[in-house]
Amino acid sequence: MSRDATAAALPVPVVEADPAQPRSLAEALDGVTALFLHPRAVGAAAADLVALARERGVRRVVALSAMNVDDPLAEQPSRYRGDRNKEAEDAVVGSGLGWTSLRVGAFAGNAVGMFGAQLRAGDVVRYPFPGFAESPIHERDIAEVAARALLTDDLVDQRLDLTGPRSLTHADMVAIIGDVLGRRLRYEEITVAEATARMVAHGLPEPFVTALMARYTKHADAPQHPPTDDVAKVLGRPARPFAEWVADNAAAFQNADR
Repeated sequence: MSRDATAAALPVPVVEADPAQPRSLAEALDGVTALFLHPRAVGAAAADLVALARERGVRRVVALSAMNVDDPLAEQPSRYRGDRNKEAEDAVVGSGLGWTSLRVGAFAGNAVGMFGAQLRAGDVVRYPFPGFAESPIHERDIAEVAARALLTDDLVDQRLDLTGPRSLTHADMVAIIGDVLGRRLRYEEITVAEATARMVAHGLPEPFVTALMARYTKHADAPQHPPTDDVAKVLGRPARPFAEWVADNAAAFQNADR
């Protein structure tokens, strides 16, 4: 499904619809047995979409959520970029359908937003809180767990806490990127004020940046979400390491002209 089927350019049939406007995909749900609910795509319409899915015969619904979903809403930075994790999880849990909530810790892909532009331009990362730690997860692991939840009954009525295999500081992540790329990188700590000004100047919403810096400050002394073994329990193997994610996404940190 895509809001623009032509632009999607996928090698499979594409339904043009908007999940934030549930009735736009009503007919497309006929014959569908399982639905994946993305909290940013569906926005405030999570409950309406799940109700429509049940009406059209869907039997199972899987929500992408977050490990901080039970924190006060104002302390969840991603809400300021449109994620409605709490609403998505509440919608599936109360749906009366078979449900699974994928509570993700930190996406490994966040490293692109934090470090990508600077590393495409040079070998120095200027960012705050080098010692802040979390457990970044490869998005392929999230996708494989989601597929298991959508296609089997193995994970029905479960909340899964999904993380990568290790807790890594910001400085650790930059060092791993350097090791994988064969580059000598340097982490230069800057203040919260400097980081906030840089990020807002590059187009990030100021409320998002403020909440993100507050999260870093609050959890500066210990990982907010240490590693879990939920990925291993579901997939029968350890979660992919951050170094593998970097190798898979090396182009995000390289400048072809350098």
